[in-house]
Amino acid sequence: MTTGPHDARVDVVTFGESMALFAADTPGDLAHVTHFTRRLAGADSNVAIGLARLGLAVDWTSRVGNDAFGRFIVESLAAEGIDGRHVVVDDTRPTGLQIKSRSEDGSDPETEYFRRGSAASALGPADLPAERMAGARHLHCTGIPAAISGSAQALCHHAMDAMRAAGGTISFDPNLRPSLWTSEQAMREAINALAAKADWVLPGIDEGEILTGSRVPEAIADFYLGAGAGEVVVKLGAEGAYWQSAQDRCRVAGRAVERVVDTVGAGDGFAVGFISARLEGATPRAALERANAIAARVIQYPGDSDGLPRRDEVD
Repeated sequence: MTTGPHDARVDVVTFGESMALFAADTPGDLAHVTHFTRRLAGADSNVAIGLARLGLAVDWTSRVGNDAFGRFIVESLAAEGIDGRHVVVDDTRPTGLQIKSRSEDGSDPETEYFRRGSAASALGPADLPAERMAGARHLHCTGIPAAISGSAQALCHHAMDAMRAAGGTISFDPNLRPSLWTSEQAMREAINALAAKADWVLPGIDEGEILTGSRVPEAIADFYLGAGAGEVVVKLGAEGAYWQSAQDRCRVAGRAVERVVDTVGAGDGFAVGFISARLEGATPRAALERANAIAARVIQYPGDSDGLPRRDEVD
């Protein structure tokens, strides 16, 4: 386990909704697919898995239903070495479900969610007491919990405020899910309020345009730096990534791949690379290199987390 100056018991705290994912085995309209493979889905847990595979101690908080999908999620994350002792099993609400099409031309697959009223939508500040942040080095937060319910959005603010008070670092990935919001304006305001509390903000270029009104990486970075963020990384897809702080900036080219199998999870893989490298003391440029490499690896595998590497594969 990587340890910091205070010999922390936990490297990274994260939270959110994990779902059972049924990925189509054949291409075509989901209405006509008859065979699916069950996998695990969830941006927050994807990052937790990736960081745990790299040897970091990860504390993950969520709520799952008292059902087969909930047991599948808890057991899958435990098998990855993730600390899920604080996961709540909800007897009245179900575990969320997602289905995903198979794309064979490198385009984003079609996804459909069945998560309204899910167990994770009941997440709130009480699920992640502030004292749990005192023994951790870093908090990773995404915009997805903020979208699924008011109480989960309150948890985002509570966790970020608690980690700030504890002296650790915070990363924030917008992970926009427009269909979960009442309006684009509501989404923009809520996401930007959370981004302003982070040390490292990680928007994609398309997300940056929605959230700031610009597709220029420098302008997106300026927006969040002006709002209070410490560093901004703009993910540029195949073109790589751009990093900026108040003092410096750099750009790193993307990694070419022979064949794109599934684009879902690429941003989570990028976050794994950047966060893990920075927690190890790497420079921003070196962190971008690792982030690009892991994202490029992830899109060559069929599942959201299948391509996330282990420590020996990164080294």
